Amino acid sequence: MVKNYRIRLIGKVQGVWFRKYTKEAAEKRSILGYISNENDGSVFIEAQGHEHNLEAFVDWLYMGSPLSSVETVRWEEGELGDFENFDINR
Repeated sequence: MVKNYRIRLIGKVQGVWFRKYTKEAAEKRSILGYISNENDGSVFIEAQGHEHNLEAFVDWLYMGSPLSSVETVRWEEGELGDFENFDINR
């Protein structure tokens, strides 16, 4: 079943190539959506894909990029969107 997750990550997640590594992890798991840095230092992700792929993706987010330090991962189900790929928003 395809689902949509709205995810917020808190910790050392900006300035550590987090968005690049997350894009690679999403594409490896056939996840569509986007990632963006937020003004408060957190990262927001809208991710859409098959439930088992989303669960694997969320598990990966706890580790993150090699230089990141993820303290908190919060997610909730959202509405399905019309995504064609996984983008990095500036």
